[in-house]
Parts: sequence; C-alpha cells; structure tokens
Amino acid sequence: MNKQSKQNKKAWEYRAYEFWNRRDGTPETKAKQILENPAAHLKKHKKYFENITGMRIANLCGSNGRKAVPLALLGANVTVFDISEQNKRYAVELAHNANITIDYIVTDIYDIDLYKYGNSFDMLFLEGGILHYFEDLQKLISILHTLLKEDGEMILSDFHPLRRCLVNERYDEVKYEVLPNYFNEELQNADIAYKQYFRENERADFPPVSIRLHTLSDIINAVISAGFLLKKFEEHRGWNNENIPWEFTISAVK
Repeated sequence: MNKQSKQNKKAWEYRAYEFWNRRDGTPETKAKQILENPAAHLKKHKKYFENITGMRIANLCGSNGRKAVPLALLGANVTVFDISEQNKRYAVELAHNANITIDYIVTDIYDIDLYKYGNSFDMLFLEGGILHYFEDLQKLISILHTLLKEDGEMILSDFHPLRRCLVNERYDEVKYEVLPNYFNEELQNADIAYKQYFRENERADFPPVSIRLHTLSDIINAVISAGFLLKKFEEHRGWNNENIPWEFTISAVK
C-alpha cells in the first residue's frame, strides 16, 4: 500500500461507522428505506441497471453499501472493494437487514488480486467523489479494465472537475467565486468528507485525506488509453438543479 493509500485508509477508518449512522440512520433503518424501492436508491444511474439479474457487479470504493445493497436486491451478485473496515461494518449490517448477501473485500484498489478477480465482472460501478483518492489515474483505470469480462461495462461517475473551481459561500445566492486551481497536479491534504458532521471541538482530531485532482481530459483519456470503448458521457447539474456542471457519468465497455 503506497503512502497516499495508507493516509486515506487511516482517515476513512476514523469514526466512519458513527458518521453513517448519523447521516443515513442505523443499518436497520436504512435497509427499510432501500427495500421500499431499491432502484430509486441508484438515483440517476438506475437506467444503467435495469436488467441485472444474475450479473456479477463490482462496486469499487463502495463505501457503506448504499449502492451495493440496492444492486443485490435487483438480482445482481455484488462484490464491494473498499479500503475501510468501518465502511464494511456498516455495509455488512445493511445487507443483513435487507436479507441479502454482498461480498465485501477490504483492500486498496491498487492491491486487488487480479489473478483472482481479473475478467470476472459483467459490470463495474464507481460513483461519488473517488477519483481524487488515486494519484495514478492510469493505473486505476487499467485495473478496472482488467476486472471486467470481455464486453463488460463500466459505469464511472464522479464530481465534475469544474466544480472544484467554483465556491459558493452563501447558498441563498447564485454567486460563485472562481478559483484558479483546475490544472493543479500535486498531492494535497484535505478534510475528509464527513468531518463537518461532527462538533467543532472534535474536528481537529480527524486525520486528513490525501488527494490528487484530475482534469476532465485526464479522466477521459485514461479511460480511452486503458482500452475502453467510450459509449456515453453525461454531465449533471447541481444537486439543487443549479445550472453548473456538478457531476459526470461515463459509460464504457471493454
């Protein structure tokens, strides 16, 4: 495990289970919500998973299982790869309360056993602000390509790189400050995503994450260079329908 991954593992194993319970409710409560309509919990990506019964799907950086469990309920055989034991704890309890089983492998994505899992999956699903945890983007995408079966499909969704250039200090106004940081390439420390959910006097104890920002061309070119055939590229508005690019989704096949 490289230095960046070690730092991020330490960060994501600090009070993550507690955070998921605070934000999403207990695994029992969250499971009840998902069981009401599993497809709805895939949100804008549900159209990619309409006929997945019996398919093997890898949910990489699958976090607390909030996407893996709906996929399993829709009939897929799901394997989660994630770096955090605390994420696994919540995800396994979530799956148990939803009366399904997922396979959860705690590992650095760089260290996945490709002899065991290579050419194993019909689909890959990655979403929700993960690419910045990988300095070597080309290596990451090459691993993803290896995991897929021939003709398998990758659904890769992440924060739009332009989003980090826009700061809105007052959310009641449609005014954004532009930050000139789009082409930054160096590793940098940042707050873990859920630090803000804890009291101010507790925040100093949170380990930082290590991130490397990537441009949109970095991401698309890494997908192409790894051997994927790009099927579709979508850009998504802000979560409150703001007229700015907030996220993107790539559909690509091996």
